[in-house]
Amino acid sequence: MDIKSARVVVVDDENIMRMFILNSLRRLGILDLYAFEDGASALREVIKLKPDLILTDIHMQPVGGLEFVRQLRALPNNQLSNTKVIFLSADSSMATVGEAMPLGVSGYIVKPPALSALATKIENALR
Repeated sequence: MDIKSARVVVVDDENIMRMFILNSLRRLGILDLYAFEDGASALREVIKLKPDLILTDIHMQPVGGLEFVRQLRALPNNQLSNTKVIFLSADSSMATVGEAMPLGVSGYIVKPPALSALATKIENALR
């Protein structure tokens, strides 16, 4: 899939980071974008949106990224439960990365991401 035609959901509780990610995605030519402040609101909308890719932070309240992805993977609809996910987090600790990767994600990027790293991860995820 060409990344420019992808429907992408961004989930981050920090408004400045959410805007940074959205602007970065626009610079990559991705225009079908949706943004949410936490995993609970994102999960409700993902069911309707059926995105090609989700970029989510890990540490959010009330529902963080790890729990959001666990709930996503538990959905009965295979299209939704198999949605590609890339974690974006300032937390690069081995414990957090070790907890995130077994959730069947397509990548883990430390924030703030370089545009080239973001493009590469997205292209790899959408192949």
